[in-house]
Amino acid sequence: MIKNTKMDSNKIFNSLWDDNVANRTIIKWNSTWLFQLNATKYNWAKSMYQVMIWNFWVPEKVKWLWEDAVQFKKTLSQDEQRAYKWILSFLIFLDSIQTVNLPNFNDRITAPEVNLLLSIQAYQEAIHSQSYSVILETVVDSQERDEIYYFWRNDKHLLERNEFIGWIYQDFLDNPSEQNFFRWIIWNFLLESLYFYNWFAFFDTLADQWKMVATDRMINYIRRDELTHVTIFANIMKEIRKEFPHIFDEEVIYDMFKIAVNQEIKWTKHILWWAIIWMWHENIENYTKRLANGRLNLLWLKPLYEWVVKNPYKHLERIQDQNSEKWNFFESTVTNYAQSSAMNWSWEF
Repeated sequence: MIKNTKMDSNKIFNSLWDDNVANRTIIKWNSTWLFQLNATKYNWAKSMYQVMIWNFWVPEKVKWLWEDAVQFKKTLSQDEQRAYKWILSFLIFLDSIQTVNLPNFNDRITAPEVNLLLSIQAYQEAIHSQSYSVILETVVDSQERDEIYYFWRNDKHLLERNEFIGWIYQDFLDNPSEQNFFRWIIWNFLLESLYFYNWFAFFDTLADQWKMVATDRMINYIRRDELTHVTIFANIMKEIRKEFPHIFDEEVIYDMFKIAVNQEIKWTKHILWWAIIWMWHENIENYTKRLANGRLNLLWLKPLYEWVVKNPYKHLERIQDQNSEKWNFFESTVTNYAQSSAMNWSWEF
């Protein structure tokens, strides 16, 4: 059982604190807060720092969005248009709340090399928010934009989803105990590793039919960033398991995974109830549960859904095939990024 010990935020500076790497821990460590990056404890963080810097991008790198604007009106069905807008609404919320949330989380991490990663992540979340704005400004009529940003005001399912995520984060800020901190970490991991991927699959499915290809290219830049964010939180959780085993609670992880999987399946079915090609209800369930199994594997934990093995979205495997002519436009941009042995990359996840 996790004790109800308070998780204080980091102080700004104290000349008497300890910068000895041998004594450093991922949380609850006393530091001067000097970023002495020639002496780091967590090598995975040092490797990831280089990857995240090399992955720098801005929305303006993605061209031909105007072609998507034409396709959106002339080629997409009404159901596809509706899904496109509703999905963007949820993605906007996710990246917005992470931009605000991450500095609070970073304020409890006590390893400078990891603090740097979380600072870059917060910047990337802001870039993602800008990207969605660029998509909306280019593709969607101006009179519809506010409706998309605030779609949760008119959809009780999305409002409940957003409020639950906000409550998990706010609960720790109001009551910063170790127990709530651990739940906070898990939810950050779930948000980054589970909540985006049905929607990425939607845009990939459209692009597989040569629809909204520029939007999908933007989404793949975002997905590349999200994969680094998944790895950051997986490594943080593994370090906590090693250094503070009394905080690490597998039962809490599994309980929160079940909640997240059920929410994701319910919301995805709500958005895609008209069964866009490939994304039928059974496939949505299997894809989400298989994804959860893969995320638990990153934490060295057993799967929740052992019977779910196959990827129901076989058409998405073309994205992983860098030799496929259809996806050559990714080769010079999205798939050409650095990899580290400390990371577990997977496009199908």
